[in-house]
Amino acid sequence: MTTPTSANVTQLLIDWRGGNNDALNQLMPLVYDELRGLAKRYMRRESASHTLQTNALVNEAYLRLVNQQNVDWQNRAHFFAIAAQVMRHLLVDHARSKQYAKRGGGAVQVTLDEGLAVSDENSVELLALHQALERLEAIDDRKSKIVELRYFGGLSTEETAEVLGVSEITIKREWAKAKAWLFRELSQSEVGLAE
Repeated sequence: MTTPTSANVTQLLIDWRGGNNDALNQLMPLVYDELRGLAKRYMRRESASHTLQTNALVNEAYLRLVNQQNVDWQNRAHFFAIAAQVMRHLLVDHARSKQYAKRGGGAVQVTLDEGLAVSDENSVELLALHQALERLEAIDDRKSKIVELRYFGGLSTEETAEVLGVSEITIKREWAKAKAWLFRELSQSEVGLAE
């Protein structure tokens, strides 16, 4: 994810944090393509019939990011780490609402074909992964953050180390342990985690 504009993005984040709204207007064109790429990575894990589109995910994430009042933006990698977290939560919320609808919440009558579209297996997998990550976070917060940044955020080992303030070797070691732990957890619930 390293780009020639990393220093520019970092400076604009600092300016935005300082209250310069013009910095936000300059920032978004610089990061939009990367936000879109991040959203595409998320959406590739979803089924083709997923009702949330890539552009909608980017737009929703953008709206949540610009409303972040108390974030001490450190740098570009930190911004994308937060963006990844926001996108994951948006998809989890979407999956939960589908599960709610599937179980009769809202009590809207649908045809059998419409009902099949709602019973998307990927939403179950996403919820299982989210719940496993919450369990991992309770046991080891840093490993949970590493999964968030590497798997969902698409950050490199170097960028993840920068965001978390640890060495790259620590990230590699804990990433391997976190993947093994999640694999075991998800295997028990018969849901897999692709690398």
